[in-house]
Amino acid sequence: MNRKRFTIAACALSACVALGGPALAEKMTMKVTLNGASSVPPNTSAGTGTADVNFDTVTKMLTWKVNYSGLSGPATMAHFHGPAEPGKNAGVAVPFKDPASGAEGSAALTDAQAADLMAGKYYINVHTAANPGGEIRGQVTK
Repeated sequence: MNRKRFTIAACALSACVALGGPALAEKMTMKVTLNGASSVPPNTSAGTGTADVNFDTVTKMLTWKVNYSGLSGPATMAHFHGPAEPGKNAGVAVPFKDPASGAEGSAALTDAQAADLMAGKYYINVHTAANPGGEIRGQVTK
C-alpha cells in the first residue's frame, strides 16, 4: 500500500473509532405467549397463542408470525396495541391484515413506536365476536 492510500485508510479508521464505529443493526427476537388471563379484563377463554416477533433497530422493521387456537370463534381482528404496560389497555398501533387464520406480516415503525416496543409497551391482542375487547393477549418483551 502506498503512503497516500495508507494515510486515507488510517484517517477512515480513526473516524470510525472516534464516532463509535459504523452503525450495527441489533436484531431483537421476542417470543410472546397469548392467553385469556392476560387480557384486560381477564377472561376464561381456552384460547392460546404464540407469536414470534422480530425487530431490526436500524431499519425499524417489525416482523411477526402469530399462531393461535382454541378461540371461542373465528378471530375478527388482531393487532399490536400500545403504548401500555401489562394490565393496561391502549389503542391499535399496528393492525394485522388477515387475523382469521393466525397472522404473519411486517411494518416499519416510527421512532416513537420503536421506543415503545423496546420499552415493553406493546402487546398483541386477538379479538373474537364473543370477546370484542380481546380474547387472548400477550405483552411483547425482550
